[in-house]
Amino acid sequence: MQVETVVVGDLSTNCYVVYDPGTGQGLVVDPGGEAERIMERVAALGIKADTVVLTHFHFDHVLAAKEVAGRLDAPIAIHRADAAWLKTPPAFFAQFAPQPPSLEADALLEEGDLFRVAGGTIQVLHTPGHSPGGISLWSEVDGFVLTGDALFAGGVGRTDLPGSDPQALIRGIRSRLLVLPDETVVYPGHGPASTIGAERSDNPWLRV
Repeated sequence: MQVETVVVGDLSTNCYVVYDPGTGQGLVVDPGGEAERIMERVAALGIKADTVVLTHFHFDHVLAAKEVAGRLDAPIAIHRADAAWLKTPPAFFAQFAPQPPSLEADALLEEGDLFRVAGGTIQVLHTPGHSPGGISLWSEVDGFVLTGDALFAGGVGRTDLPGSDPQALIRGIRSRLLVLPDETVVYPGHGPASTIGAERSDNPWLRV
């Protein structure tokens, strides 16, 4: 599988297109805005995305989800613990997005669920803390993990938002992400890519 990044929206959210170049099968992850740009990239890559996956419910990761899912005729999937927040987002989101969308998830995810892309699989890892239902998406065979806003290059997700929990965030990173192989490429929700090994050794937020 390959991972294509489309940076979208005022907060420079990393929308990811994960796909198999042989079959064109794939996923769109976190379409946070600029639906037209996302769809142009999907078309250029010749992809038929089966699912729109949201790593969490925050507006900057979901603003274009309804349009992208509609144009792809694909379901929207999110962790069960974030589904109610997706439908009724916190009122203060309106400060940043005048009309934060109310979205109904078509599929509710749990720890260990699998997406099958051609001959490969992507596993759902529940990494809460930034939001109750935050998830990461791990491909063991292809050696990458999409971490949403749980883990960044040199940082971790903020925990001063509705539903966030700082202890759960660090616990989830340690138990779900830092146990992955060092060479696993980390694709975060914002900013540059990293590796699990680099974050384990250098991330100041994860030092004992």
